[in-house]
Amino acid sequence: MLKELLLEIGTEEIPSVYLNPAIGKIEELTKKLFAENRVSHGQIKVFGSPRRLILFVENLSDRQESITSKVIGPPKRVSFNEKGLPTQAAVGFAKNQGIRVEDLNVEKTEKGEYLCAVKEEKGEATKKILPDILPKLIFSIPFPKHMRWGDGNVKFVRPVHWILCLYNGDVVKFEFDSVKSGNKSFGHRFLSPKTFTVKDFASYGKKTKENYIIFNQEDRRETILKEANKLAKKAGGSLYEDANLLEAVTHLVEYPCPILGEFGKEYLELPKEVLISVMKKHQRYFSIVNSNGSLLPNFIAISNNKVKNPAVMKAGYERVLKARFSDARFFYEEDKKKPLKEYIEKLKSVVFQEKLGTYYEKVERIVKLACYIADKIAPDSKEISERGAFLCKADLVTQMVYEFPDLQGIMGREYARLSGEKQEVADAIYEHYLPRFAGDKLPDSRAGDIVSIADKIDTIIGCFGVGLIPTGSEDPYALRRQTLAIANIILGKSYQISVSDLIDRAMDIAGQKIERGRGEVKNEVIDFFKSRLKNQLVSDGFSYDVVDAVFSARFNDILDAVNKVKALSELKTLEYFSPLAIAFKRAANIIKENKYGSPDPALLKEDAEKELYDSFNSIKSDVEKLVEEKMYLDAMKKIAEIRGSVDKFFDKVMVMVEDKSLRENRLNLLSNISKLYGELADFTKIIIVK
Repeated sequence: MLKELLLEIGTEEIPSVYLNPAIGKIEELTKKLFAENRVSHGQIKVFGSPRRLILFVENLSDRQESITSKVIGPPKRVSFNEKGLPTQAAVGFAKNQGIRVEDLNVEKTEKGEYLCAVKEEKGEATKKILPDILPKLIFSIPFPKHMRWGDGNVKFVRPVHWILCLYNGDVVKFEFDSVKSGNKSFGHRFLSPKTFTVKDFASYGKKTKENYIIFNQEDRRETILKEANKLAKKAGGSLYEDANLLEAVTHLVEYPCPILGEFGKEYLELPKEVLISVMKKHQRYFSIVNSNGSLLPNFIAISNNKVKNPAVMKAGYERVLKARFSDARFFYEEDKKKPLKEYIEKLKSVVFQEKLGTYYEKVERIVKLACYIADKIAPDSKEISERGAFLCKADLVTQMVYEFPDLQGIMGREYARLSGEKQEVADAIYEHYLPRFAGDKLPDSRAGDIVSIADKIDTIIGCFGVGLIPTGSEDPYALRRQTLAIANIILGKSYQISVSDLIDRAMDIAGQKIERGRGEVKNEVIDFFKSRLKNQLVSDGFSYDVVDAVFSARFNDILDAVNKVKALSELKTLEYFSPLAIAFKRAANIIKENKYGSPDPALLKEDAEKELYDSFNSIKSDVEKLVEEKMYLDAMKKIAEIRGSVDKFFDKVMVMVEDKSLRENRLNLLSNISKLYGELADFTKIIIVK
């Protein structure tokens, strides 16, 4: 019989950023726990709000699945005497397995006949095992930080005040830090701070609604959006879209009550980003924009309390925001009193990283790297890039960015413009932080691209150079993100630049800051780039073996590598690809230890090897030219023209003959062929599906 399970953990306010990860983990842990305990189930639903975590499981079986196990014992020949009576070996085995001797079976194996104990373990009733496994589930929910409270040693994200747990309407009895489970829950802290009794999930939904709780986070999100959009329209605009803010506010309230407020128009003289940042970061308010995207002097706050006199609450929200805006305006006016370039000297007192020096030193490195990169990919943008690099970190020591760190780059652009810098320089300052996350926009300008790459490669090389290498989930300097950011800029703008040379130049500029061996650092950084790119390409839909084949060959150019992956992926769809890959894999496997040399035509004895030699020479220069012109698919197709000759060679010619000169000549021929296609991919990595 299938039944439902409802578990609610009532707590003090859980930090909003903890809820989403916890919701996902609870579902994952529940599936694992039921699988380990052989309990089948239907859909698992997990909900969360600031004061409660809710698990609902549909169609839970009423018993564990029974399991049958088989244990092989002693050989039959030593288990019974000449009279057929069980020996001590049989008796001892039966006793150890908890069964009677007469219930033992005989199992035929390759080694002969052996005694065998077949045991069936019947499943317990689900209601009997739930009191044991549910506390384990609660204990195992991971959070970034835990708390202890009272005199107990139990740790959880926040103190637990109540536990509601029902299985098919009956209470599942257990304790968690002296809190006993029951059939009662609590309403909204302010609007209905009383207990109510729950019979099942249907009644839970009804009772929570009656007591001002919207427990389903998706419903809360929809309520906030719907009501906020209504208020924004009432103000004559539309809601400024911000998924992160919506997510945060959804997890801050149990009963969202949007309130429309306003602020003085004089504050609109501040940069739009400043106002949005103040409203979002400090107050969790939504901004409102007009049809042109300009801010309106209004905001929407989401209260967790439905009050009798909303005007009083509105006035409170407005008063707090006015104070914040006044502070921001003061910072802005103070920062404007001197040009942006005059802030650079103060960077000497701001440490970037203990072993890598100050931000002033970092800026010096970025400037040199930007000039190098500009020479390689956009010489016309060198002057702008150099100036943008020089000023790119200056806003870090302004009062505005000190108070609102998320405005770095944004204020740099604003202050550069106000200081009389060229607009292109101002844009490069802002854009050098792009892309900030996966899917973020790329810089619009070449100077922005250049300064962004320079800043990020300096950080990557510096961190690897002093041993700050990402491990597991630890990546304090966001090196994984910065590596992909460089790759995405290069790919998005089709820049050709040597990764090896870029790393060498970055290490040259870092100089004595690099504590570890240069060769070791270089190899690790190249492998790091390859690893991040490979993961990205596979997640983008390219098959792993194709990606691995390309990256196992020579890697030095990100754009080239990706174009080769695209070319090989297309080649793999062609009818002749499998036999081609098989032929090339055979060649590669034979010449593994052979050093490249030129085959001697005079030593070609067999017709098949002469044909292969001629076929290879007929396409060699064409392939090399196509590779030089970056026409990788055409190059691969041209190489494919010799497949028939390669197949015939392996069918007709013995490579590993006793005659050393003939053997080495044939290996040299295969080596030259392998070297030619090896510029494109390592075909030994290709998986052939038969």
